[in-house]
Amino acid sequence: MFSERISRLQGSLVREILAIAQQPEMISFAGGLPAPEAMPKVDFTGMPDSLSQYGPSEGEAWLREAIAAEMSRIGVPAKPDNVLVLTGSQQGLDLAAKLFVDQGTPVMVEAPTFLAAVQCFSLFGAKFVEVGLTPNGPDLVQMEQLLERERPRFAYLIPTFQNPAGFCYDAATRTRIAELFDRYDVVLLEDEPYRELAYDECDRQPICSQLKSAPWIHFGTFSKTAVPGMRVAYLVADQRLMPYLYKLKQAADLHTSRQGQWAMHKLLTSPDYPAHLERLRGFYKVKRDAMAESLDRHFHDLADWVVPPGGLFFWLKLKREADTYAMLPKALERKVAFMPGQPFYATPRISNELRLNFSNASLERIEEGVRILAEVIRKELG
Repeated sequence: MFSERISRLQGSLVREILAIAQQPEMISFAGGLPAPEAMPKVDFTGMPDSLSQYGPSEGEAWLREAIAAEMSRIGVPAKPDNVLVLTGSQQGLDLAAKLFVDQGTPVMVEAPTFLAAVQCFSLFGAKFVEVGLTPNGPDLVQMEQLLERERPRFAYLIPTFQNPAGFCYDAATRTRIAELFDRYDVVLLEDEPYRELAYDECDRQPICSQLKSAPWIHFGTFSKTAVPGMRVAYLVADQRLMPYLYKLKQAADLHTSRQGQWAMHKLLTSPDYPAHLERLRGFYKVKRDAMAESLDRHFHDLADWVVPPGGLFFWLKLKREADTYAMLPKALERKVAFMPGQPFYATPRISNELRLNFSNASLERIEEGVRILAEVIRKELG
């Protein structure tokens, strides 16, 4: 009685863990939850009554103008007509999957990559082509070989503070990827939810700004810098793709919440917005540094990692082969939640990696949680 694609429907481990992590005594490093105290206060004073009516599918003109101006500031020559307001950036992945993916369509992703993208593309039958990651970005030799052999329809990349690895592509890697995608005419899906959360210097020039001919979609969101519960995000795309994305948005939800768009526009155009971002970066940098210190104390003999220059996550690789997925129940028994590495890969494998989020827990609970987690893993490794 269901469609054939339902056989490919996957659940989200991170959403399931988040339900457990709501317990007050649980120390959660699992989800990418912003800290409540870092969120700006939403003030609906002065909102026009007219925004209670249905709105345009592409988003409010004034918000699209503000987003286009911000994209132009970071090097992407965008006009309001290139902007589509989304109900969460996850909707953008869904629209792109509907636009490009048939059963068996080759799709390039990083290994590891954002687990919700795997969930979304899998549903429509994608055949995954995985390219390995280094701290500077994808393995470019392997990427070129895969582009030549597999001819993926698009590549989904997270160049700035990659989720889950935390890496930031360097400038040379970004330039080379643009050259390769132009040569092979591969669509770029560039996802940058964390680009404003930069704690150390690194290149953040969007790859799409360097493309000369390849089609592209750039995804952004206000969930990490403002209020995730508002579910206001956006995509900016090559003009050739916009008519299709617009119609797909119409078919999905008619339009994104107009009240949420108004609140996000008010924040984005506020004179205090740059100062808000600076405060946010300073707030999360303290937490990042606290987790780095805790890891040095408790994981120095257990795992290797790179301190992320931005974003919300540490990515640890145990020094010994093990299955971190199998360790999760033991950690939950000790009231610590984390994300094992396995769900971040598009093809099945046993992973000795884990992702730890540092944005939501207090400094005291970061230290306590890392200590307990190290005890659990050390015991499991024998």
